[in-house]
Amino acid sequence: MSISQEMANDQNPELPLCVDLDGTLVNTDTLFESAVLLAKANPLYIFAMLFWFFSGKAHLKANLKEQIASRIKMDVGALPYNQPLLEWLREQRAMGRNLVLVTAANYRIAAAVADHLQLFSEVIASTSQRNMSAANKRDELVRQFGAKGYDYIGNSRDDLKVWTSCRNAILVNASPMLAARAAKRAGIEASFPNPYRPWQALIRAMRPYQWSKNLLVFVSILIAQNYANIPLLYATILAFISFCLCSSAVYLINDLLDLEADRRHTEKCHRPFASGQIPLTYGILVTPVLLAMSAFLAWRAGGVFLGVLALYFGVTLAYSFYLKRLALLDVLILALLYTLRIVAGAAVASATPSVWLISFSMFFFTSLAMAKRYAELKSVELDSIEPVRGRGYVVSDIAIIAQLGAASGYISVLVLALYIDSHDVIATYHQQGFMWLLCPLLMYWIGRIWLVASRGQLHQDPVIFATRDRVSYIVFGLGLLTIMAAR
Repeated sequence: MSISQEMANDQNPELPLCVDLDGTLVNTDTLFESAVLLAKANPLYIFAMLFWFFSGKAHLKANLKEQIASRIKMDVGALPYNQPLLEWLREQRAMGRNLVLVTAANYRIAAAVADHLQLFSEVIASTSQRNMSAANKRDELVRQFGAKGYDYIGNSRDDLKVWTSCRNAILVNASPMLAARAAKRAGIEASFPNPYRPWQALIRAMRPYQWSKNLLVFVSILIAQNYANIPLLYATILAFISFCLCSSAVYLINDLLDLEADRRHTEKCHRPFASGQIPLTYGILVTPVLLAMSAFLAWRAGGVFLGVLALYFGVTLAYSFYLKRLALLDVLILALLYTLRIVAGAAVASATPSVWLISFSMFFFTSLAMAKRYAELKSVELDSIEPVRGRGYVVSDIAIIAQLGAASGYISVLVLALYIDSHDVIATYHQQGFMWLLCPLLMYWIGRIWLVASRGQLHQDPVIFATRDRVSYIVFGLGLLTIMAAR
């Protein structure tokens, strides 16, 4: 990160340097992080947090912070620290400067951060009786160090009140408008600009590259050869967009719940929320908007589809909160979520998906989900690191996962073969014999996915891998030509 510094003429290196925590020393808000941790432990705590807030009387926010902090243990070592600022603070301390951590965060969390960093001689933070923010923070610093008797590092409009009584201001992630207002109150000693573009990072967090999975809602139209039915095609497009919005909301929720686990992961630590590229409030506020838009489009697509989408969302919530931790059950849930996309597409057409299609989907996507878990364990095995936190697997499970996954994949080929020999295919396709070519194509593709995974080269979801893999495009293209020839 580039750092611009402008030394003030009246700087005094003997003055204590007071450092804010949330949004300054760390690129996150520890109150929201704590609330998410508590909600993840038990969703019923969401209602408890509302009660704590409104039962605090004159100390509403302070009481809330105390109640939450007393019930969670935050992994402060994994927090997204502002590394350029942290390095500068270490230099200041090496020069003999006294550093004070002063924050509106609860004292338990602030003390844990100070203990981890070993930089601060004192911690000033919120207690159950006093919220140490804005005016309260300024008054406490003036009481201890006197007006103009300290320098202060902050990042938000609330810090303007503190900067009115300090000697020099150090700006972190400040907008040009905030910087101009701060300059009217104190000398600017240094500035640490924000290198991220939050809204772009939010789009990445919504994972639009994952929307390709939602193309499964078109499967029913393709199988029934109803793609010339314009009203049905329009409703299915609405369903596809609705699923994209809903799945993006789910990804935001999942990333918020998995903050600590993602930060300990070699690749997931770069995700927008885990790395502090965007405030958690963005995800908390945008998620209900996405869900509302998704529900509206789902209602337009049809009531039955809305019900299937609600079921999908409920299952994904259960997966995010708990089911992902249960070995084997987690991959079955992932396969179910893929299958629900197909069921949703059939619901738009007011049709019932065949037993063949549902059976094939469950076996096929169970194999892909197993491949994803296998790839994660293979990465752990190759890198000699601890297994991904929040999962129910250990490295020694890798052999059984491979056996179950490969078996499930080839069972899906068997289901496809039985389907091709069924009366449904005979009645729908005039050249049924061409359909048999699908079996070796699918056998090859599934075998290749597992071969790639066994070599440690499958670094993402197999479905996403297929969208970026030239061989997969060739196989799918040949499959499509086969189906067209069988019509």
